[in-house]
Amino acid sequence: MAWGVAHETGLLPVEPVRPRPPQHLEGRRSVVTPHPAKFTPVILNRLTGIIDELLVDSEPDRPIVILDPFAGVGGIHALASDRVRTIGIELETEWASARAGTLVGDATRLPVATASVDAVVTSPCYGSRMADHHEARDTSRRITYRHTLGRPLTAGSAGAMQWGPAYRDLHTRAWTEARRVLRPGGLLIVNISNHVRKHQVQTVVEWHLADLLDLGFCLDHVAKVSTPRMRFGANRQARVTAEHVIVMRAPE
Repeated sequence: MAWGVAHETGLLPVEPVRPRPPQHLEGRRSVVTPHPAKFTPVILNRLTGIIDELLVDSEPDRPIVILDPFAGVGGIHALASDRVRTIGIELETEWASARAGTLVGDATRLPVATASVDAVVTSPCYGSRMADHHEARDTSRRITYRHTLGRPLTAGSAGAMQWGPAYRDLHTRAWTEARRVLRPGGLLIVNISNHVRKHQVQTVVEWHLADLLDLGFCLDHVAKVSTPRMRFGANRQARVTAEHVIVMRAPE
């Protein structure tokens, strides 16, 4: 969705922040800062199927609007079509500037009008070791948000939060905002995964599911999706084998 179209249709109640590359990247052509946790093809296929089902029940002359409040480099825009308009919200400017249609913003304070979105589709951070943000003391390979971005993350970024109270508080506030912007009965689709820490599975999926139910969302279904996992690092032999896609509906 173009900036002007989004604003003129009332989806964005204020003028959005249009991303521009940071000063050290300005002047370079086609610079895209890497992101360590993009939608995988198998997850995108699953999301496409869900959106196709939503289109069957939608008005044929009104495009549906999909929002990703944790958009990263804009993988959500792969779902865009003549009948699907996509909007991404991303806290980090470098990642927001990767694709047109992504705005710089905070998932807990969305610059989006109330009850204006048909579906929120997103993959939040998992609270795993990818949130490590210390400076490495050796040359071993590290796949983290901070190391991939190449600078400290913005204050309040979920990408710097390990699984714990701060992580849970931020996501409760993000899901509360998602409920605000969703139309009655709109879909919330969350791609999330557990992870292993000190040989124990951290029940991130179960927490998100319980939190969404507590916030008044209604469960449609949960799908377990086998995806490739990283095969290096301290826990390379102890990865969970699948991600989950949680599908909820906002109250009518």
